[in-house]
Amino acid sequence: MKFFLDTADIEEIRQASAWGILDGVTTNPTLVAQTGRRFDDVKAEILAMVKGPVSLEVTATDYEGMMTQARALAAEGEQVVVKIPLTQAGIQATATCSQEGIKTNVTLCFSANQALVAAKAGATYISPFVGRLDDIGNPGMDVVSDILEIYRNYGFETQVLAASLRHPTHVLEAARLGAHVATMPIKVIQQLFKHPMTDLGLARFMADWQKVPE
Repeated sequence: MKFFLDTADIEEIRQASAWGILDGVTTNPTLVAQTGRRFDDVKAEILAMVKGPVSLEVTATDYEGMMTQARALAAEGEQVVVKIPLTQAGIQATATCSQEGIKTNVTLCFSANQALVAAKAGATYISPFVGRLDDIGNPGMDVVSDILEIYRNYGFETQVLAASLRHPTHVLEAARLGAHVATMPIKVIQQLFKHPMTDLGLARFMADWQKVPE
């Protein structure tokens, strides 16, 4: 499973990159807005730092506008993945991007049927929003499981990018199902390191080490 960091915060990306387990970054307009910085400045810094896939989202809602933005974003670097919403115009743009060799991440996916449509359009990644589905009483991991089963049935190459992951159990469940990618905020990645027995064991080792003669 690949780990993507869901952020537009440069310091968070720098920290996660130092751990040696970061494979890519996903962003969206909300995350960029939270930085209080210009999108072009944020984008340039992320692309300079991250050599793996970087999802950058279009903000147009019509096909022509999406394609104009998609082509411009893709020209920024080979690692760019154009993030496109799962609408009719978005699926049309995804199909065109696929034909033009532009990598895409189809976002705001909430059903297996939507994911099927995205795969048929040639999406590079599909992003089912696990946490937001949980919020409305529809288990998000059930949707991830259905998508993976359908993709395996028909040999689709679209990778399942489990998104809106809120806690380590989401990551574990996505990994057990076979999701190709998990994207998460830095606090969730940090929690993956944690276990109280590790902390207790380390404290015990350090205490015992103090007893070793010099």
